[in-house]
Amino acid sequence: MQLLLILGIVFTIGAVLFALQNNVPVTVTLALWRFDGSLALVLLIALGLGVLIAALVSTPTVLRGQWSGARLRRALAAAENDKAALQRRLGELETELARLRPPGDPPPEEARPYRGLRSLLSGSDDGTT
Repeated sequence: MQLLLILGIVFTIGAVLFALQNNVPVTVTLALWRFDGSLALVLLIALGLGVLIAALVSTPTVLRGQWSGARLRRALAAAENDKAALQRRLGELETELARLRPPGDPPPEEARPYRGLRSLLSGSDDGTT
């Protein structure tokens, strides 16, 4: 963002210097409208209109991006809240399961991960061939 600002300032300074060095009277005619002024003034007005048109054209895209970013941030916050609630509920259920288990009963064995036919046939323990 700062780089764009610096480039904009440099471009503006260059345009002003160019306009001041070309201070010749000119006539601008558009349909029935006629304007007499210096070339510097005409160039600065053209530059200003170009900046204004570019800003107006890019505004919808910028607004859409900000809205979608805000919507995604809200969705992320909701998902994180859901995750925290589910983790709390998991902790509660594990505590309840441990309380309901008879004393001296060993905890249930963890299920072994699927190894696959290739690893069973090759005899490798890590699941790779």
